[in-house]
Amino acid sequence: MKKQRKLLYKILIAAILFLGAFFLPVKQEVWRLACWLSAYVIVGLPVLLKALKNIGHGQVFDENFLMALATIGAFAIGEYSEGVAVMLFYQIGELFQSYAVAKSRKSIASLMNIRPDYANIEKDGKVVKVAPEDVAVDDLIIINVGEKIPLDGQIIEGYSLIDTSAITGESVPREAAVGSDVVSGCINLTARLKVKVSRIYSQSTVAKILDLVENASSKKAVVENFITRFARYYTPIVVLLAVFIAVFPPMLIDGALWSDWFYRALTFLVISCPCALVISVPLSFFGGIGAASRQGILVKGSNYLEALSKAEIVVFDKTGTLTKGSFEVCKVQGEGIDNRKLLELAAYAGLGSTHPVSQSIRKAFGQEPDFEKISSYEELAGRGTKAVVDGKEVLLGNKRLLDEFQVSFEEAKEVGTVVYVAQNRAYLGYILIADEIKEDALSAILALKRAGIKETVMLTGDNFAVAENVAQKLGLDKFFANLLPAQKVEKVEKLLQDKTAQGKLVFTGDGINDAPVLALSDIGIAMGGVGSDAAVEAADVVIMNDEPSKIAQAIRISKKTLQIVRQNIVFALGVKFLVLIMGAEGVATMWDAVFADVGVSVIAILNAMRALKAK
Repeated sequence: MKKQRKLLYKILIAAILFLGAFFLPVKQEVWRLACWLSAYVIVGLPVLLKALKNIGHGQVFDENFLMALATIGAFAIGEYSEGVAVMLFYQIGELFQSYAVAKSRKSIASLMNIRPDYANIEKDGKVVKVAPEDVAVDDLIIINVGEKIPLDGQIIEGYSLIDTSAITGESVPREAAVGSDVVSGCINLTARLKVKVSRIYSQSTVAKILDLVENASSKKAVVENFITRFARYYTPIVVLLAVFIAVFPPMLIDGALWSDWFYRALTFLVISCPCALVISVPLSFFGGIGAASRQGILVKGSNYLEALSKAEIVVFDKTGTLTKGSFEVCKVQGEGIDNRKLLELAAYAGLGSTHPVSQSIRKAFGQEPDFEKISSYEELAGRGTKAVVDGKEVLLGNKRLLDEFQVSFEEAKEVGTVVYVAQNRAYLGYILIADEIKEDALSAILALKRAGIKETVMLTGDNFAVAENVAQKLGLDKFFANLLPAQKVEKVEKLLQDKTAQGKLVFTGDGINDAPVLALSDIGIAMGGVGSDAAVEAADVVIMNDEPSKIAQAIRISKKTLQIVRQNIVFALGVKFLVLIMGAEGVATMWDAVFADVGVSVIAILNAMRALKAK
């Protein structure tokens, strides 16, 4: 802000000197020239010094070089007022650009103003304010009404409403009670809470979000890289053309004046400055990433935002993505064993598992486990678990697990997740577990169809009946069931071959077993609110509130951003090439050149800022 104010004062002083020179008597030509030179030095010296500095670093052909060459040339042929005007309006354009960029950054900064300033830590019965970085796991922190939650943790005392809008984009506050997990960056609204910290600050939700947003600009989109390369070749070409315009026509055309063609060459140089593209294109992507962040969609780079606009196939994991992942036991069916005893064996067999199915069985059992009963435990990926309980081998898992251990049983014809139990290779029965479809899952699929997605696919390790039921309710184009993690990778590899050369495949998942598929797909989207760290790390886009409908929203923001980028490219190049031809023909003056450079830049930047407001 201080830098912008300083530039504004320079422009005002230079403008007064520039306009004042016109009111001096003709006889005072020396004083008039002095005014113009003074104005030129005030606004032009920084540009000249920057041009020299860049030349020293091997960066010859940039906008500073073009402005310096054109304005010094104008003074050389006696066009003092136009030389000053070009530099003055160039700096006015720089001021507008500076304000535009600052406004965009400020908008994102305020949007991401979630970094906590302090944490109230409870030690020895006293509450002390400390930096969030100084809080350890299992420390107890106090969060008063109106304060930001500084670290991730679990509530051990209190009940309150939590404003999660800065993290998830949701406007409706969430209820939080004893046992609820809370994440950093949210705001405590109604009552004092005591929270047990589960992660240090560097691993907290707020730290990860800030890191994602701060590093997003380092991953450039294809069109951004094209503009950078374009400017690298475009600028020296137009300088050579300007030299050609200045030198060859006077030598080859009878009666042509050197001063006339030199003036045309200088005008040509001013027009050719590529700042409108160099600034507005990255600014558009920056705005699009900001607009997505406001909706709780974190895009890790403008290359991923650009890729989303080309999405053709969207692939979903089922559990935790299209369904809530909050399983509940709805039926226990023992075969020659009491149902309660079957549930107990299943609870112990899955005691070491964090899978939602095992958690739901332990919840239904409802008793504190006796860990001494378990002498060994093994988790078998995509199949279930194997444990030794009271000296007997207990299998807990899907049909594939029992087939693998050659257990004879009759497959249950139930719609839901069926978990089989066997003891010492003898079948004991099954447990039926239901998982609800997310409220916005159907609207998410419909929105994707409206957004032009050609195919929606679901991959799941669950059984065929469950997968078919979910796919039919949501209107998915394809589904594949009974998949191991490695088989999910194979299916995605096959789907990648089905898309067009320009099209992109999007995979959305939340579990640790989804990380390989997230990394393999063109664009990986992680459900970040309850998703595993591995999934969030492997993904290119993170949806903070776990709503699949945000995928279509991200695609709409992407397409809107790319539309603005294309508008700026067509507008800037169209105006420039038109005025370049006019300049070479001698029709355009330096004033036209100023509009083609500064005017086009300002218009393109103002258009780019619309990306921030993408709905």
